[in-house]
Amino acid sequence: MAAALHRAAPALGLFAAARLTGLLALCLWAEHIGRSPRQLLTHTWDSTWYTRIASQGYGHTLYFSDGAVHSDLAFFPLYPGLVRAATTVFPIGGGTAALLISWAAAAAAAFGIYLLGERLHGRTTATLLVLLWGLLPHAVVFSIAYTEPLLTALAAVALYAVLTGRWLWAGSLAALAGLARPNGVAIAAAVCVAVAYELWKRRAHAPWRLWAAAVVAPLGWGGYLLWVGVRVGDPLAGYFAVQSGWRSRFDFGADALSHVRDIVLRPAELASTGTVLIVGAAVLLFVLLALDRENRPPPPLLVYAGVLLLITVGGGGFFESKPRFLLPAFPLLLPLACALTKARPRAAIVLIAALAGLSCAYGTYLLTLAPMPL
Repeated sequence: MAAALHRAAPALGLFAAARLTGLLALCLWAEHIGRSPRQLLTHTWDSTWYTRIASQGYGHTLYFSDGAVHSDLAFFPLYPGLVRAATTVFPIGGGTAALLISWAAAAAAAFGIYLLGERLHGRTTATLLVLLWGLLPHAVVFSIAYTEPLLTALAAVALYAVLTGRWLWAGSLAALAGLARPNGVAIAAAVCVAVAYELWKRRAHAPWRLWAAAVVAPLGWGGYLLWVGVRVGDPLAGYFAVQSGWRSRFDFGADALSHVRDIVLRPAELASTGTVLIVGAAVLLFVLLALDRENRPPPPLLVYAGVLLLITVGGGGFFESKPRFLLPAFPLLLPLACALTKARPRAAIVLIAALAGLSCAYGTYLLTLAPMPL
């Protein structure tokens, strides 16, 4: 571990510099317009739901005149559980605990992403992969009390465990990821596909750890859905009914196409246009990743990124949140990281500088000016 941290130090340093720069830009602009930086970081949109669950438990529901019903059962329990544990052990408030957990998870995710990138393509590509992930347009989410850093950290280390044959670790981390977010099912799918492939290769000589990983991986996600279903009186469909109250459902992209049509036909908010561009870029990167014969990705990474992309594109509701849902899909950045490794240094520096400026400006806009939920 010490040797791995030493090798990853430049990547982690660049990631920290990227996020601190974005955080500084956000705080300066917030002060300029009379907003509280702390309030933005700890009580923005979903952050309020997580801290309320941490302090009061589940049971809060909002009813709206248009028929929407927002229940806190839509939010998975791992993150608020960690916040509750931190406030119990340490003399800090829920907002501070949530923020510290998100920052620690973002650092752990950067380390896990580096380990994967180094194993697949070497140290330079791994460093660029981490930096690109820290400079995504929605990377401001890594600095606030949201769950994407936690899911990414668990997913990255679980995928590394898969590639190194640590099957019990892979299954256990996938189960925890399934308790972090609804799209945490993507890592369970990746682990199960990897196990199926190993079982096919080994046939009669498969160790019990493979079977255990496949059984454990989906337990977190499936267990929470079952618990919510029992609580609302419909074990199999209860959680999806809760999501339907939030106007969130899987409609095979019909809602997304409707939004795209509206954006094309009439003036739209910057965040809406940005969503179309970012999701479109993600689809293109997935195609490049899948067709890359020279740097062919391992099947678990392809399955993980593909399931995240499918959930994002095919899901309806909260259109402008789709880029945030793709933040854990770091394997999509592998083609770009590999290309930058081979590019001229000046061209790479110019591109990275442009991404840094975009990330700082767009992230500040999303938290301080955008009228729709992040």
